[in-house]
Amino acid sequence: MTGSLLEVIALDVRDAVAAERGGADRLEVVADMSADGLTPAPETVAAISGECALPQMVMIRATAGFTADAETLDGLRRAIKELSAAGAAGFVFGFHDAAGMVDLAATEAMIHAASPLPWTFHRAVDHAADMHAAWRAVRLLPNLATVLTSGAPSGVADGLPVLKARAEAGDASLILAGGGLKPEHVPELLSYGVRAFHVGSAVRGSWREPVDPALVGKWRQLVDRD
Repeated sequence: MTGSLLEVIALDVRDAVAAERGGADRLEVVADMSADGLTPAPETVAAISGECALPQMVMIRATAGFTADAETLDGLRRAIKELSAAGAAGFVFGFHDAAGMVDLAATEAMIHAASPLPWTFHRAVDHAADMHAAWRAVRLLPNLATVLTSGAPSGVADGLPVLKARAEAGDASLILAGGGLKPEHVPELLSYGVRAFHVGSAVRGSWREPVDPALVGKWRQLVDRD
């Protein structure tokens, strides 16, 4: 990898190959972006593994919300094992309890199921009842690779002050900036010390269209300017 890390959302093999051709470093593999990303089929992960060398961080999420009951968690644990066997390099998950705080029991259950693979805590951190408490709960958990965050539920444009504060608090290396990320945000984020960026709709015309390797290439150049 050169410069910053660029992660691209992939729904299928075509997306994955295009992301790799454009210069991405890593994939976030999901299904159903109408629900902001759910767990994909193991067959999708296996197919991508056969055609693309990029590591796949695979979404572990059964519904559009951030809560999960015991039965759902059992299903997600089984999914992790199947997806690991299919070629996942790591996972993306995060849970709230009924009060809107980080559900550590659920999160730690997924960490245990995924071990020793790394994982990303997804934007559940931005939607927590207390974002700062959510960061404190998550940042020292084992095998944590990155925290996908925009700094605000509404997106990076509103979350830049929070991302700056988190970087100044020593968490720049954990921040995977995404969620409404636009090219004009990148120089400021780089100035904070953020070096990991996550894009989805920004590298395609719409969610009905595949990843465009030319757009990935533009983001590659953008995040490597430092």
